[in-house]
Amino acid sequence: MKAVLLVLAAAAAGVAVSSPRLFAARASSSATAERQYVVYGHIKSLTRKPRRYELRFDPAWWLTGLTASRAKLQDTGSADVPNDYYIVEEGHRLLTYVVSPRARVTVLTRGGAGPIGTTRITVAELAQLVKGRNPKHRRLLEPKAGFWIRVSAKYPSPVVSLEQQYQP
Repeated sequence: MKAVLLVLAAAAAGVAVSSPRLFAARASSSATAERQYVVYGHIKSLTRKPRRYELRFDPAWWLTGLTASRAKLQDTGSADVPNDYYIVEEGHRLLTYVVSPRARVTVLTRGGAGPIGTTRITVAELAQLVKGRNPKHRRLLEPKAGFWIRVSAKYPSPVVSLEQQYQP
């Protein structure tokens, strides 16, 4: 019985650690895993610095299911959560992250195979979009929508990817 419980606990821990929204491991050239974490929020600025960018980021909690319902009930008195998500903005403290110029960036665009598509762009182009410019005249779906940022846990903790979140 104890062996079964240990196996179940180990399996549950493996599922929790392998969740793409909690931690992700990526094989490196030395066959070790690099820890990363993912945060949802809004980009306030993205500024070019020598050999990198600096991101000013306002984190938020993207909640779904029972967690979203209970949080909304506490905040508003209603547990109704359209589209099964609720965003909690606990404060507007801006966190500063280092962003590699080679970070992977995905934004939401109109057109393509369907009404909503994703487009890979450069960090330099995202910096322009954050400033309200659109140098390549992209048909952006939601220019102000939040992003999931994936951050390396290895010093200096650079952001390795930024993915815009669709909000119905």
